[in-house]
Amino acid sequence: MIRHIVMWKFRPGTETEQKQFLDGLRALQGVIPQLLKSEVAVNVGEGNYDAVLVSEFESLESLNTYKNDLRHKAVSALCKSIRIDRVAVDYEF
Repeated sequence: MIRHIVMWKFRPGTETEQKQFLDGLRALQGVIPQLLKSEVAVNVGEGNYDAVLVSEFESLESLNTYKNDLRHKAVSALCKSIRIDRVAVDYEF
């Protein structure tokens, strides 16, 4: 099993787009079959990253299939237009 964690910092003034992006990520659960489990959350603290995705996949191949799915790419494109930083880690568990 693979856990995929991504965190983002967003540009100020993009709150509407941030909500649209995060809602779009949540909507992928149950739609893209390789995405076994996901949690999307907004940071309640200050001075750190703004939001996080924690998701699970059967394998790295499944994760790559998810990343290349057109529905994921559409959501990701919105994120790329509003983020100022992104960090990610994938690990086996």
